[in-house]
Amino acid sequence: MLPTPHLMALSSALCTASATILIQRGLRGSTFYAGAWINVVVGAVAAWSAAAWLVPIEEFTWQAVPYFALSGLIGTTGGRLFRVFAIQKVGAPVAAAVNNMTPLVASGLAILLLGERVTRPIVSGTLVIVAGTILLSLSGRYVGFRVRDLSYPFIAASCFGTVQILRKLGLASAGPLLGATINVTAALIAVTAFVAASGNLGSLRCSRRSLLYFIGGGIAENGGVFLLLLALGFGDVSVVIPLAGTAPLFVLGLAYLIPSERSKLGWRIVAGVVLVVLGVGVLSR
Repeated sequence: MLPTPHLMALSSALCTASATILIQRGLRGSTFYAGAWINVVVGAVAAWSAAAWLVPIEEFTWQAVPYFALSGLIGTTGGRLFRVFAIQKVGAPVAAAVNNMTPLVASGLAILLLGERVTRPIVSGTLVIVAGTILLSLSGRYVGFRVRDLSYPFIAASCFGTVQILRKLGLASAGPLLGATINVTAALIAVTAFVAASGNLGSLRCSRRSLLYFIGGGIAENGGVFLLLLALGFGDVSVVIPLAGTAPLFVLGLAYLIPSERSKLGWRIVAGVVLVVLGVGVLSR
C-alpha cells in the first residue's frame, strides 16, 4: 500500500526538522561555511545521481537553465547560507520557525508583482505569524541571541520565497528533477566561489563528527524536498503545504530530546513556533 500524500508531507517535515537539528549539532565543531558547502555538495550528488538514472537524455535542455540557475543562486545559495547562519545564531527551533515564513514572502510578492488580491486568509495568517515572531523576538534575551539576529532566518525565508516565480517559469521547459539538478549545480558553483573569494577555504575543514552531522543533515534535507515533491504530485497543495510546514513543531520535539537544548525551550519559543505554524496553515488555505 503506497503512502498517502498526508504521510509523505509529514515525513518531509520530519526530514527537514532532522536536518535542522543535525546541522546545529555539526556547527558545534565547525563553521557555517563548511555546513552550507557540505549541504549543497550532498544535494548535488543526490540530484545528479537521480537525474542520470531517471531523466531520459532527450529531456536535457538548455532552455530551462537560466531560470533554474538563477533560482539556485538566489534560493539555494542565499537561502541555505543564511539558513545555516541562522541556526548558528538563534538556534534550531527559532530558525526553523522564522524560515517557515516562506509562504508569507511568496504571497506578498505575488500581491506586489503579479497583482493577486489580498484575501482574508492572507490577512489572518499574516497577523498570527507576526504575533508568533514577536514572541520569538522576546525570547532572545532569555536564550542568548539578539533581536536583529532574526534577520538571518527571515532573509533565508525571503530567498526561498522569491525563487518560486523563477522555478515556475523554468518548469515550462524542464521537469522538476532536471530543474532541481540545474538549481543545485549552480548553487554548488556559487557557494564554492563565495567561500574561495572570502578567503575561507580553510574553514571547510571540520572534525569527523561534524562532517557526519553535516552529511546526515544534507541527506535529510534533500530527502525532505523529494518527499515534498512526491506529496505535491499526489495531493492538493492546500493540504500538503500546511502539513509540510509543521517542521518547526518536529524541531521542538527533537530539541526536547536533547538535554542541552531542552533548557532553552521557554514558553515564548514554544508559543512563538506554534503561532508561526498556525499562521502558515491559515495563509495556505
